[in-house]
Amino acid sequence: MQEAVAILQKYWKHDKFRSLQKEIIDSVLSGHDTFALMPTGGGKSVCFQIPAMMNEGICLVISPLVALMKDQVSNLQKRNIKAIALTGGIRSEEMIDLLDNCQFGNYKFLYLSPERLQSDWILERIKNLPINIITIDEAHCVSQWGHDFRPAYLKISELKKHFPTVPFLALTATATPRVKEDIINELGLHEPQVFEKSFARENIAYMIFEVEDKLFRIEQILKKNPQPSIIYVRNRKSCLDISSQLNSLGFKATYYHGGLSPKEKDKNMQSWMNEEVQVIVATNAFGMGIDKANVKTVIHIQLPENMENYYQEAGRVGRNGERAFAVLLTSPSDIIQAQSQFINILPDKKFLNLMYVKLCNYFQIAYGEGINEQFNFNLHHFCLKYEFPTLKTYNAMQFLDRQGIISLSQEFSEKITLQFLISSKEVIRYMSLNPNDEEIILAILRTYPGIYEMQTAFNLQLIAKKSNHKETEIQTVLHKLKEKEIVEYHSKNNDATLIFNEVREDDRTINRVSKHLENQNQLKKEQLQSVVHYISEKKVCKNKLILHYFGEITTVDCGICSFCITKKIKKKDVSLLSTAIITLLQAEDLNSRDIQNKTKNSPDEVIGVLQDLLENNTILVKPNNKYTLRS
Repeated sequence: MQEAVAILQKYWKHDKFRSLQKEIIDSVLSGHDTFALMPTGGGKSVCFQIPAMMNEGICLVISPLVALMKDQVSNLQKRNIKAIALTGGIRSEEMIDLLDNCQFGNYKFLYLSPERLQSDWILERIKNLPINIITIDEAHCVSQWGHDFRPAYLKISELKKHFPTVPFLALTATATPRVKEDIINELGLHEPQVFEKSFARENIAYMIFEVEDKLFRIEQILKKNPQPSIIYVRNRKSCLDISSQLNSLGFKATYYHGGLSPKEKDKNMQSWMNEEVQVIVATNAFGMGIDKANVKTVIHIQLPENMENYYQEAGRVGRNGERAFAVLLTSPSDIIQAQSQFINILPDKKFLNLMYVKLCNYFQIAYGEGINEQFNFNLHHFCLKYEFPTLKTYNAMQFLDRQGIISLSQEFSEKITLQFLISSKEVIRYMSLNPNDEEIILAILRTYPGIYEMQTAFNLQLIAKKSNHKETEIQTVLHKLKEKEIVEYHSKNNDATLIFNEVREDDRTINRVSKHLENQNQLKKEQLQSVVHYISEKKVCKNKLILHYFGEITTVDCGICSFCITKKIKKKDVSLLSTAIITLLQAEDLNSRDIQNKTKNSPDEVIGVLQDLLENNTILVKPNNKYTLRS
């Protein structure tokens, strides 16, 4: 182990290993298959990087995220360690050169996605490499009970046939007991050594606040904690809106989402990493592999889809060991919105059957035919033709892809991105001078209100339908606006390649897989219900709730979460504040911010007492979010 410590000191500048790192490294060096559950920030990458450096040969790292691979390869290269990632967009000739480098160039790490293993020629080349460890990062993706199932992960176990003596190391930050068992079985781990680090993060205060004005509460939190912060939102528009509002309030903020170009992503991320801005407002596209030690607050302003995602995103605070805050702001409508966002878009058996039949009809495939037929496919055109909801249809197609009934060659992307380069006043002037273009431009502006601020994904068929014009007419107007430098306009082919892997059998095809669809939908509902339970349970420590979800039992309250803080308020103080609030409400109806200002108490104290008064039916909340006494 002295050699391992020497490598840690030389390349990573640390003098000792963190909890469980040494034990996991010992297990791998001894040739054992190993399963390691290490929550976010636990230092998983060192567990395979150190033993790989100690052995002859190359470490194969299977990872689902391009950003994560690029980040780790970049960090290794900065330490003068030779590493390569086979990411998307690399031409076959270039990939052959990279694999030659792995074979003859003394490289230590080869990163690739599980989907790459489905290419026979890549697998053949890998079989000839001197592999010393096979690391499966984000291993929960192998489990159909996990929160991020990737069908390609199921193929990884086939590597066991080609590398029977090479140790497998499965790493994950989030796994319930059921998912852990699934990972071990699906990857074919042989008598694995199992290491599980506690999910407890003693320096993180998990805070749930019920608020009427989320922006006002964000402002208070950021003023109180001026250190680096992340605000997680559910969509791209919210990224832009919240960061813009924060900048107008005097905070320095930027944003990050999947629709930005790689250059914009890197620029915005670096401005936050270098602390040129305090806040980055992001969708869940941000964060994997980002290791910034001094993040003080992570704020969620909408409910996450499941506790696994929440724990991982919240866990990006306080990696320096100092007190940090994971805040979730809720309001009464959040549960309904989450239901609409995550559950209502799940396809049931009836919709799946209808969509499959229409898909076959769309390509004129007769009953009993269609196997191995390949087509270009445009999701938006298909959904418009049959008036299907896009997200539900996409989820249904993803399900059929996972079951092997069809194959989709790529993720769907919007065909056009568009941004107006001139002010709204100038656009109005242009429309007055070009009345023939007015209906199309107005349809665009009404559909995409953020199109002045950023490159916006654009649905040509939708605008054609809204403006009652042909698609060719829309394109003509867009080209004209581009020539006049009124818009920045990029067009690309977004047709996916769709392959039918089975003959068309309609009901028989869908009946065969419908039970799994029901199980998957039920899992999604249970996962969201766990989030609802987490925010709604007001009589249990928040840290206890999180640990219990991941199969850990503790009898000790954390002492720093929103529940524990509320519990610490003296009963006498609660009684006095309760009386003061009732007296105020006898004179007029007030919202929580008015009550806070008038009583000079903290938001947490006011909200805690208001909740008690609501539960005791002393007061009620009116539709305008003001509190009033019950008559």
